[in-house]
Amino acid sequence: MNEVLTALKTRRSIRKFRSDPVPQALLDEIMEAGLYAASGMDRQKTIILCLTDPDVIARLSRANAQIAGYKEGTDPFYGAPAVLVVLSPKEVPTALYDGSLVLGNLMTAAHALGLGSCWIHRAYEEFKQPVWQEFLRQLGLKGDYIGIGHCVIGYPDEHPEASPRRSGRIFYVGKEKR
Repeated sequence: MNEVLTALKTRRSIRKFRSDPVPQALLDEIMEAGLYAASGMDRQKTIILCLTDPDVIARLSRANAQIAGYKEGTDPFYGAPAVLVVLSPKEVPTALYDGSLVLGNLMTAAHALGLGSCWIHRAYEEFKQPVWQEFLRQLGLKGDYIGIGHCVIGYPDEHPEASPRRSGRIFYVGKEKR
């Protein structure tokens, strides 16, 4: 089977990571793959924050858990040593779609490089908060960005099997199925 199709079919969301740091060279490869995602009118406006500082990751994890209403001490990032935050300018009409495609590329690229990943929600709510808007300004980012999602990345401590695919989800219109 084609390597790309194999990667797409075997990638799973990982929710248990080893503590080993991910080499920056691998993160750079993953982010580059993310930047090759399709975008509306080829605007290429989506950005990626590469977080590897444990203190920043812990702060963001606590904010995420609070938004989700999780009990104190819950880590919605599952102990991943790297978090790639995907943001898009608010004024871009395809911001959500563009950022979602970037996240898909990030997860597939991570898997292809032997790493695990998981898309974690609530970036939208986090980056509406003044403290995280200020964080972006301190990084030198100008403009009004919305959070699309987080891609947590690390070496998987387990790799779940795929659940069977549900049938009845493809419909043919036009000529008969060949």
